[in-house]
Amino acid sequence: MIDTACPFPFAVSPHVHRARQRLAVWTRDHGLIRSPQARERFERADFAWFAGLVHPTAHAEALDLMAEWFAWLFLVDDQLDDGPLGRSPERMTQAVALMRDILDDGTALSATGDALASPVASALADLWHRTAGRMSAAWRRRFVHHLEQCLTTATVWEAQNRVSGAVPSEETYIANRRHTGAIYVCMDLVEFVAGVEVPAECHRSPAFRTALDAACDVVCWVNDVYSYAKERALGEVHNLVHVVGHHRSWDEHRARKEVCAAVSARTDAFLTAEEALRRNHPGGAPWMEPCLAGMRSWMRGNLDWSRRTERYTSGIRESGASAHVEPALMEAGR
Repeated sequence: MIDTACPFPFAVSPHVHRARQRLAVWTRDHGLIRSPQARERFERADFAWFAGLVHPTAHAEALDLMAEWFAWLFLVDDQLDDGPLGRSPERMTQAVALMRDILDDGTALSATGDALASPVASALADLWHRTAGRMSAAWRRRFVHHLEQCLTTATVWEAQNRVSGAVPSEETYIANRRHTGAIYVCMDLVEFVAGVEVPAECHRSPAFRTALDAACDVVCWVNDVYSYAKERALGEVHNLVHVVGHHRSWDEHRARKEVCAAVSARTDAFLTAEEALRRNHPGGAPWMEPCLAGMRSWMRGNLDWSRRTERYTSGIRESGASAHVEPALMEAGR
């Protein structure tokens, strides 16, 4: 298999074992993992180790929370990509509306009433309660906007493509991939872990946006390289290797090679933007180095996890490739 390279050093948190134990309890308490098959697959993915790779310097409690956020995001992703809900825009629109209510400023910190109608909604209320209180109103608005973009793009755009059988253009796919991959959401959480916030004017600056988008592309495209076999086994078209091969009439080997080359180019673009940011802030800024370090850790950690996790290899040849998906997680009456 053609591999991707990364110029950033390997690092992992010393708190992974604790995060793994606490994640098992958290998913059980919220009813997120029910069947033995789903539990086995979840444990093979090892989201606590993933959190430890992309947040190697996080303190123990922050790492616990990041592992839980990642588990929640990936479980929702499974509902959309692998299960029947991802082919039912109407049902997913209702589920997303409930999630928006939870994240609304008026109800974000009081998970009551309908917010507890499903395991996924209950877990989101818990995560948001433990995250939002430590961040400013501006950061919360940005995070909510990014999560809404993620959920809306996944439930509307991807679902419509699946129903119609359409393969998006390369340009459209690349732009939407940053949303469906929840990577803007995850990059916002870098600030939470580091205890800093990027001012709005800096977050909108060309140098920061270039660095951010380049890092996001690297993470998403590496994910596509390693998840290609699993996704194609399920008939999924939302994968850059498949999109490139489809529109250029290339075989998998050539398309994968092209995407790996694009990953290297985007890594170089990040490094160039990183230097531009430092030139623009010669005196330094409290948020700059922690955020850049977080982007680098995300690019390297995601690669290390993708190379070794069984999430993209276990079960892809089995007849019930999507049997791990539990649609009841998104529905009321748990």
